Amino acid sequence: MLSVSNLHAFYGKSHVLHGVNLFVGHSEIVSLLGRNGVGRSTTVKAIMGLVTARGTVTFQGRDDVLGLKPHEIAHRGLGYVPEDRAIFPDITVQENLLLGMKSKEAARRWTIDDMYAQFPRLRERADAPAGVLSGGEQQMLTLARTLLGDPDLIMIDEPTEGLAPLIVDQVARLLREIQRRGISILLVEQKLAIALDISDRVYVMGHGAVVFEGTAAALRGNAKVRKEWLAV
Repeated sequence: MLSVSNLHAFYGKSHVLHGVNLFVGHSEIVSLLGRNGVGRSTTVKAIMGLVTARGTVTFQGRDDVLGLKPHEIAHRGLGYVPEDRAIFPDITVQENLLLGMKSKEAARRWTIDDMYAQFPRLRERADAPAGVLSGGEQQMLTLARTLLGDPDLIMIDEPTEGLAPLIVDQVARLLREIQRRGISILLVEQKLAIALDISDRVYVMGHGAVVFEGTAAALRGNAKVRKEWLAV
């Protein structure tokens, strides 16, 4: 589904990623773990064409998408939920969702009613300006809007950051439902317990490179990696 090979990324003259390799298969949930500042968010931004990068990124077996513009990558079926949520604050929740939808002619796996069923709070706030939503509600809205674009793979950056436990549980359930509908997920997540609970495989990053890859069970059993690269 998504294959990343020898990915390097830069912020100006700062060399942030140093040859990242990873793979996400069909209907997999793959988590990208590590301490803050190791390059997890930069990895998904580089894949999405948001930072200067070199290497190879293939999606659904097609030619390298690295170097395409973000909207071109999105049109190929790769969705992205940024950590900063990037909602449109001056228009309503409903209007934000409509902006994310594929054209009516296109078959799609998700509808606005699906999103309201997953997140009833969004239905309650449908006519409210998105800018007045709480942080958790904005996270729901961003995730829902991206899904309405019907991606085949969705990259989600820190979806549970700062959320109340009840909302965290809702997000975890939605991630499993996304997978059930045949959509792959590349998840950047700080909460180790959640990532290990829902992921098929995990990559651990340190200093801009992958330092561990394997199943969630393998990481649970590897105390050395968890202590060296994940413990705070």
